[in-house]
Amino acid sequence: MSDFLFELGLEEIPARMIAGAEAELGRRVNDLLTRERLLTEDAALSTYSTPRRLAVLAEGVRSRQEDSEEQLTGPSWKVAFKDGAPTSAAEAFAKKAGVAVADLEKIATPKGEYVGANVKRLGRSAAEILASDLPKEVFAIYWAKNMYWRAGKPERMVRPVRWVVALLDSEIVPLEIAGIAAGRASRGHRVLHGEAPVAVEAASAYVDTLRAASVVVSVAERRHIIRKALDAATRAVAGARWREDEPLVETVVHLTEWPSVILGNFEAKYLELPEEVLVTVMRDHQKYFAVEGANGKLAACFLAVLNTKVDGEGAAIIRHGNARVLRARFKDARFFWDFDQKTPLTARVESLKSVTFQKELGSYAWKTEQNLAVARVLAATVKAGSVAFDEAALLKAVELAKTDLTTGLVKEFTELQGIIGGLYARAQGLGERVALAIYEQYTPASMEEEIPPSIEGQLLGIADRIQTIVAMFGIGNAPTGSKDPFALRRAANAIVKILAESDLPLTLSDVLAASGADGANRDQVVTFLRERLHFYLKDIYNFAYDVVNAVLAADSDDVRGAIARAEALRAVRGSEDFAAISVAFKRIKNIVRQAAEKGFVIGSATRIQLAPEAQRLAEASASLAPQVARLREQRAYADALALIATLRPVVDTFFDKVLVLDPDEKIRGAHLGLIDEVFRNFSGIADFSEIVTP
Repeated sequence: MSDFLFELGLEEIPARMIAGAEAELGRRVNDLLTRERLLTEDAALSTYSTPRRLAVLAEGVRSRQEDSEEQLTGPSWKVAFKDGAPTSAAEAFAKKAGVAVADLEKIATPKGEYVGANVKRLGRSAAEILASDLPKEVFAIYWAKNMYWRAGKPERMVRPVRWVVALLDSEIVPLEIAGIAAGRASRGHRVLHGEAPVAVEAASAYVDTLRAASVVVSVAERRHIIRKALDAATRAVAGARWREDEPLVETVVHLTEWPSVILGNFEAKYLELPEEVLVTVMRDHQKYFAVEGANGKLAACFLAVLNTKVDGEGAAIIRHGNARVLRARFKDARFFWDFDQKTPLTARVESLKSVTFQKELGSYAWKTEQNLAVARVLAATVKAGSVAFDEAALLKAVELAKTDLTTGLVKEFTELQGIIGGLYARAQGLGERVALAIYEQYTPASMEEEIPPSIEGQLLGIADRIQTIVAMFGIGNAPTGSKDPFALRRAANAIVKILAESDLPLTLSDVLAASGADGANRDQVVTFLRERLHFYLKDIYNFAYDVVNAVLAADSDDVRGAIARAEALRAVRGSEDFAAISVAFKRIKNIVRQAAEKGFVIGSATRIQLAPEAQRLAEASASLAPQVARLREQRAYADALALIATLRPVVDTFFDKVLVLDPDEKIRGAHLGLIDEVFRNFSGIADFSEIVTP
């Protein structure tokens, strides 16, 4: 068995794109080797990446495919041979199979006699397969942005390809990527090693060879090094710790090849600024980690991750330079903070008329008026649900929510939009509920982030997002495929998450009604929101796809109700009785559908004398339906499902003994009416016909 190494060397890749590309390359190489029967049972595949490379190391690769034999089936024997003589169909099939016509044989199948051919295929070498197929897989990797770099050439990639390494053990695989022939020459760290090529003598030596050239190719190892270095550097400050920031850790992991950390300081006077401002400047603009003291408050320190190793003198120079840059950014932030306070948020509302929201829709003044209209309707619905909140604070927050777009601090640090508005509202004495709602308006920004804790913040967030979605759909800017330039999926995800995790007495229909959407636009948005609810149940709660389909087929409006019904369904779906009921409901659904296609009339089961088995089903359904409905009202879904499962014996007997599609039109109609009623009576929690059974 052999080890296969593939390394693609590029100009520096944007850090945010590396992890996805690394995983996709590994998946594509694994699929290729698996598809071509080149992996042994104990094969292992590892992926690596740095800012300048993507790499895959596959262990347990066969040097060539095993020979194979398969039987191909061609046209029917009658078509292939007329009076014992081969026809053109037989000759064409023989040519396609690569055998002589005389070698064709007759094969008996359930559909009749067909022509067959036994084809022996010689296995190809791994090097041949990789050379021909791997380049196509490389260029199929998805990148958010691509570029051309060779004039007149069709290939596109995130950055220009600079070198390629492809080895089977120590032998070079003769493949070519973007005009660059594969070899064994990789590259080390730009500064610590220089531009001299690094010869990888064997695939298995890849990691150690690159380490000797000051490149740690393992992402997990670099992550470990960085975390340990952050811990070690922070110990220089008594009682301090670096502020955990997983996204920033991942960013610096993908910005470095040989990471190290230094601790720097800044003047304590800047701690007078809000923490949010200081952390944003350090994190988003400089990629520095904040440090906090034993009291949990920011310390006048920062941690910088370097892509090199330095001695004491070098560290001092870098530390001084980083501190100087940070000081300048803090100085700008303090200037804007002080300057912005001269114009309160309430005086900035008029200025929103000159800030464009979307060129086809209007300004942020228009956006604010629309948000207010939505918020008023939502507020009325929530009040009717007996949930206490400060409506005046909500409406004031909506009115002022976008005013921080006119401030110098947000123009300088756009990441602080909303946060600055909340901080300014608090500093200007506009009330804590108003300030908190403005501060929280853009949360959650992801499915991992918590929803706003205040009802006012929740309602402001929903109003702003649903208005944006409806408006964008209205002018034809709905997301398509992987493109979502206005982040409408993220907005809809946030709406679903807030409804799921809050106590707001709102359904998706309530939210949509408040938005004022109508006609085709409303139908599109309904479908869009239901898709996001499906995503939430399947990908966030990890419900099986058939459970999600079953639940949403019954009701896709009440988000918290959908979650509760899915949890109850997941709990019982493994039981034998429930599986049998699911099969029966699928049968009922198919029978009713086929009857409708044939034009059969669905009658009433009460107007005809039914067979005893049918009568028992009717009586059981009539008896259980009110009980199930009552349990549904109480949201006791597990109890309701258990009660429905007790129908199994009578349903089984009905289908065993009763001919549903009876030749007698009246009896047939009565049977169809009965099973249709059973289906409707007990599908309010979930459409059980959607459940996949073994």
